[in-house]
Amino acid sequence: MTGGAEAVTATREVATHCPYCALQCGMTLRATPEGKTEVLARQFPTNRGGMCQKGWTSAELLDHPDRLLTPLVREDGALRPATWEEALDKIAGAIGRIQDEHGRDAVAVFGGGGLTNEKAYALGKFARVGLRTKNIDYNGRFCMSSAAAAGMKAFGVDRGLPFPLSDIGEADTLLLVGANVAETMPPFARYLTEQKQRGGTLIVIDPRLTTTARQATLHLQPTPGTDLALANALLHIVLSEGWIDKDYIAARTTGFADVRRTVASYWPARVERMTGVPVADLEAAARALASGGKTIILTARGAEQHAKGVDTVTAYINLALALGLPGRPGSGYGCLTGQGNGQGGREHGQKADQLPGYRKIDDPAARAHVAAVWGVDPDELPGPGVSAYELLDSLGTPGGPKAMLVFGSNPVVSAPRAAHIEERIRSLDLLVVSDFVLSETAALADVVLPTAQWAEEDGTMTNLEGRVLRRHALREPPPGVRTDLAVIAELASRLGTGDRFTTEPRAVFEELRRASAGGTADYAGVTWERVDAEDGVFWPCPSVDQPGTPRLFVDTFATPDGRARFLPVEHRPAAEEVDAEYPLYLTTGRVLAQYQSGAQTRRIGPLRKAAPNAFVEMHPDLAARLGVEHGDEVVVTSRRGQMRAPARLTETIRPDTVFAPFHWGGAARANSLTSDALDPTSRMPEFKVCAVKVELA
Repeated sequence: MTGGAEAVTATREVATHCPYCALQCGMTLRATPEGKTEVLARQFPTNRGGMCQKGWTSAELLDHPDRLLTPLVREDGALRPATWEEALDKIAGAIGRIQDEHGRDAVAVFGGGGLTNEKAYALGKFARVGLRTKNIDYNGRFCMSSAAAAGMKAFGVDRGLPFPLSDIGEADTLLLVGANVAETMPPFARYLTEQKQRGGTLIVIDPRLTTTARQATLHLQPTPGTDLALANALLHIVLSEGWIDKDYIAARTTGFADVRRTVASYWPARVERMTGVPVADLEAAARALASGGKTIILTARGAEQHAKGVDTVTAYINLALALGLPGRPGSGYGCLTGQGNGQGGREHGQKADQLPGYRKIDDPAARAHVAAVWGVDPDELPGPGVSAYELLDSLGTPGGPKAMLVFGSNPVVSAPRAAHIEERIRSLDLLVVSDFVLSETAALADVVLPTAQWAEEDGTMTNLEGRVLRRHALREPPPGVRTDLAVIAELASRLGTGDRFTTEPRAVFEELRRASAGGTADYAGVTWERVDAEDGVFWPCPSVDQPGTPRLFVDTFATPDGRARFLPVEHRPAAEEVDAEYPLYLTTGRVLAQYQSGAQTRRIGPLRKAAPNAFVEMHPDLAARLGVEHGDEVVVTSRRGQMRAPARLTETIRPDTVFAPFHWGGAARANSLTSDALDPTSRMPEFKVCAVKVELA
């Protein structure tokens, strides 16, 4: 079976998971006698039978008329159909010529946080063994990297939620920082409902009064880019009132004295001036967090997608540690992973600095272990490359990559300073895109490879809890379509390393288990059979007789001395503050009916009807000053570019801020505006705040 669809059964019905966000809702797929694919509810611990509109309509893309069913190659400036042999030979020949002339690093690989664990692992291996290039990174760098880096610094491990999702519904106090879960992962909202019904307190920090914030007991509405100062103020109040957990701090942490000195200067009145959040609200939030019982602090993209995102997350981790939350049953700190396999996708080799099992690529012991599994000399493995934006920014430049292979990503829409990145992509000698629709990035490619969809291949995903899940194939890919694993194996064969790659996902996972063994993200004890039988297995799971680890930090942290690290962090302004020329803040985000770059969801009728186009959200007072009425087309301009979209007037946003969703390309591309300022540690771009001006079109 070319699609690896070993799970197809005579009943034509399989249990699987939604192809979209990291909640990975359980669903059942059924093939009807009429040849259609139905999505049915399934009871699974995370979503308990619920799904959002995206999940219910997910099968509509499987037989969409826009689906790619044959390879395409560019000839005389236009894409034309080609055979697989022609397409693969063209790619391999161009790679050989480019590497002969410019060196191995002249070929880059760009992956995605929606790829299965098997594909993410194979892609990282292909870059290092098949291409022997250091230049690989993925779009998860735009999503989870700041929270991941902060978690590694404080706890010694990066797992989005170090506790089961069910804890959230049982929290007495829940703080959501920069998270609009009611729209980004709607089935999650049932946990908020449960928490509220139990009499819990929900605090939401967001510059907009989002659908989620409307449910809050207390909504804090800071100036974009000031979340770090707000966190330090909350810790200042907790310290001043004597609400810290001194025994926990003494027994389980280090570094508290430095943090105490740092937050001493973040008194509430000062932070009110910095953030716009009233002193009374800061005090009420601190009181609720410290009121005893079970308390959970969660951060998401609103706090993390900043040039100080790692420090911002660290400030909230400091607050959680001071309250004694991490490792306490029903309490703790966590971050909400965004992409479907945003957790697993960063664990097994797509990141520029990592090898499978969350090993560091510059660690000699890690290199030796993985090289032994791969059957190569450790010295043959390349060193660390650069981050996603830095990689894209270097394309086609002297010394930069001259070719790029893209799997599961659409950087023409999703990258910051997108017009510039589009120019860099256009400058390549070779662009190869593997996708199942002609995305904005694929439309620029020299070769487009039609790939199998989620319902046509087996594999595993790792959800926001660190729970490894099974994706079961319902059917084979259509004739003329191949899986990404097949593409990787066939390219490797043409490049002389075909004996090290397989098209079968189960075989890839078995190798992944060996490669991850002993690493931070240890999957050695995870088998496909266990995942099916146990509703998923939580990593780390070092052996088949170990039950997995749903709850981290109960007894120790993954640091050398077993203690969590307090780390002092100071607020600093956004990389680009407002001024007379660009007097407004822009923040970006998502809407319920669309997903990521929209290449998939914008093609699904009900989703397109629910959210047909981009918009620019602004306060009526701002609109009145600009002479803008609801529905008027406006032009938003930053120092990097422009976007056009209709104005949407609402009192739920600050008068000094405008909001635009990032799911659309073309003239409505919000990322034409966003900043390419990078966090010094995570290399996360500052998507969430930049300076703009707004005018009537």
